[in-house]
Amino acid sequence: MTLLEGKNAIVYGAAGRIGTAVATAFAEEGARVFLAGRTRARLDELAERIRAAGGSAETAQVDALDERAVDEHADAVAARGGVDISFNLIAHGDVQGTPLVDMSLADYERPVVTAVRTQFLTARAAARHMIGKRSGVILLFGGAGEPVREFAVGGLQVAFHALEAMRRQLAAELGPHGIRTVTLRTGGIPETLPAGFPGREAIEDSITGKTMLGRAATLADIGAVAAFVASDRARTMTAATVNVSCGALVD
Repeated sequence: MTLLEGKNAIVYGAAGRIGTAVATAFAEEGARVFLAGRTRARLDELAERIRAAGGSAETAQVDALDERAVDEHADAVAARGGVDISFNLIAHGDVQGTPLVDMSLADYERPVVTAVRTQFLTARAAARHMIGKRSGVILLFGGAGEPVREFAVGGLQVAFHALEAMRRQLAAELGPHGIRTVTLRTGGIPETLPAGFPGREAIEDSITGKTMLGRAATLADIGAVAAFVASDRARTMTAATVNVSCGALVD
């Protein structure tokens, strides 16, 4: 039996690189994946690939920053058998490469506001349906780390710290209802850097150089770990971070 057989999983930002990897892994492990995002065409392409491989996938155009849209979509998924897994992987709109002293307030605060707003909305929507079933998994991505000296990352680390605080609070309040909340942390995924990204080679070398294994996590690695954490085999894990950094992050 596959890890997520019979589970309904919502993946927000499913058309992105990480979202695609996670949604694909969930489907391979037997979950019915509900692909949510703002670009319907890209979601439909992913759904077709998942179905062609024998998986189950449905798509919906959802702005994960819109309260009503998030709630209505979660309600629709719940009507199809409940919400078992929720993973928000939308982009936070962070600006990197600009020193803080040269950064505008709008660019600095955007990832913080975006991350907190979208995660609150999607976690709340999922939890409202999970409580009745007394089970469910809410996954977060990123995780707070040490300040990065080599590259100016703007408000991104502040956003991650805010999400970690939210994860701890969600775990404390939802745990009695059987709902788990876990963050996946990486030290960076070179595959997510677009071609032509300024300083890409230096960033890739920095990510790999900090690892203990001499290699960085791949998108496939993230998908595989996410599927395991979302499964009942990880039922003892909550209020926790899962280190998927090949040793780049030391807890």
